[in-house]
Amino acid sequence: MADRTLTDSLYELATGADEARVCKDIPESQCNDQPVNFVLQVISQAFSKTGDALADAKVVLPWLIGAVGAPVFLIGFLVPVRESLALLPQILVGGVLRRFAIRKYFWAIASIVEGLCILGMALVGLSGMEGAAAGWTIFALLVAFSLARGVASIAAKDTLGKTVSKTRRGRVSGYAATASGFVAVGVGLYLAAAPEAARPDWVLYALLVAAAGAWLAGAFTYSQLKEQPGATQGGQTFRDVVADQVRTLLSDRELQIFLAARTFMIATALMGPLFVAMAQRETGQDLTGLGWLILASGLAAAISSSFWGWLSDISSRNTMALAAGFAGLLGLASLAMIALMPQLKDAVWVYAGLVFLLGVAHSGVRIGRKTHIVDLAGKDKKAEYVALSNSIIGVLLLILGAFSGATMAFGVEIGIAALAVLALVGAGTALSLRDVQKD
Repeated sequence: MADRTLTDSLYELATGADEARVCKDIPESQCNDQPVNFVLQVISQAFSKTGDALADAKVVLPWLIGAVGAPVFLIGFLVPVRESLALLPQILVGGVLRRFAIRKYFWAIASIVEGLCILGMALVGLSGMEGAAAGWTIFALLVAFSLARGVASIAAKDTLGKTVSKTRRGRVSGYAATASGFVAVGVGLYLAAAPEAARPDWVLYALLVAAAGAWLAGAFTYSQLKEQPGATQGGQTFRDVVADQVRTLLSDRELQIFLAARTFMIATALMGPLFVAMAQRETGQDLTGLGWLILASGLAAAISSSFWGWLSDISSRNTMALAAGFAGLLGLASLAMIALMPQLKDAVWVYAGLVFLLGVAHSGVRIGRKTHIVDLAGKDKKAEYVALSNSIIGVLLLILGAFSGATMAFGVEIGIAALAVLALVGAGTALSLRDVQKD
């Protein structure tokens, strides 16, 4: 009873006492357990997001590739592979998930696999393996990690939709990202400010071990959810899943607009590595620089995610538009600043500032789109809508990743300019969506 009292208090503090018991679109059987499930999902997602921050494919993994002397071209594949392979399998997973009345264990098991893959990356570095062998081993582990991530993603959204009511879901992601952001801030401060003797090269591998531990802790916490059995209708063969998903896509105009907006807003994810690449080119690859970039990324999540979560529960459409528009303008402004003030090119704080501001914007895009697709789907089609959306975006991410790489052949600056324009188009497209929180 004591733990229920504590979770009730935390839940009311997080959501507001006046409407703490709202149960708009979850089964009646889940209403009494909503406080404890809200708190457990914030904690488990905070662990997961901490793992993401400490093993960030946009900042930390490029440093790992360089540290083991792997081929540099592998850096260009990290974000597209990390993101797309986490999305592509979801069209199948969404249908399979429906066969199981309890879905929380999909997330827990997938998170264990994620943690073991990141631990494997740390062991590659600690073992002394170098060169192409080390690089391709890390790449293979990233592929396995990303596939597990896809399973966790679809299971998380489906379970969230079953256990936490509309107008509360955005805050789960927001609070979790804030907590993980503070962890990243602490790590970044240490790397940026500690004396060189206090941060030997193996600290990079220690970060990855800590990230692995975070995923394992998240898996245990998530397994404690009080999830009631859900409907199992809709367990299908792969052919049936694809046919149903195509029919859904062709018949739902709102989903089509959402997918178009999300496609353009992929630019906010791809722009970050270009800022990092520019920082490495101009300032070098010392761990101090890595510390400032981790600090900037973590601080962005810590101070903005709760705000974006709150705003998404009011209007996820406007959240996406505001965040993507800001990212697009930031990309163009960064190019203008560097062109007009070339003396700033070798200042690491400039790139840390850009990563921070982009992190704020991308956090808004990410939380806004996650909240929008779950609320758009309604009671019965959350897993299917999320799976369809993510699978299509997975393909388009590979295409846009190739496009981004092609523009980089003409210079990092050209790549940033192209992605900034795409982000602005995404913001405009998002504004044409229905405001689903008003339904």
